[in-house]
Amino acid sequence: MKVFNYLAAAALSFGVATMAKAETVEHFKGESVETLEEAVTHFKRYNHRLETLLKKDSMSADDVTKVHELTYTLENALAKINEELDKLAATLEEVHLASEKYDADAVQKHGEAYMEVIKTISKMGES
Repeated sequence: MKVFNYLAAAALSFGVATMAKAETVEHFKGESVETLEEAVTHFKRYNHRLETLLKKDSMSADDVTKVHELTYTLENALAKINEELDKLAATLEEVHLASEKYDADAVQKHGEAYMEVIKTISKMGES
């Protein structure tokens, strides 16, 4: 009886291990993002790809795998965008503080830096 229990346990263990292995998900690196410009470009491109896949009436396993893969690049892009937005908030605060002091040179300097980032971020909504 003990031998049967050991064999049953071994078979069950093998079956669980095989099922777990069959359901493992492959992880991808995604495209790297070094600049805000790259982040915006990837964000637009990969969201377009995601939207195309999501509009399908029925998604195949291959479609779901494509979604999984492209989310890595979207996550990289969003991380860079969030990082840059944090810096942008600090830059806007510099504009604000300079305006309180009527420091036109500082307003101009920080305002231009602020607008440069805004122009790049604004490209996210362009077709």
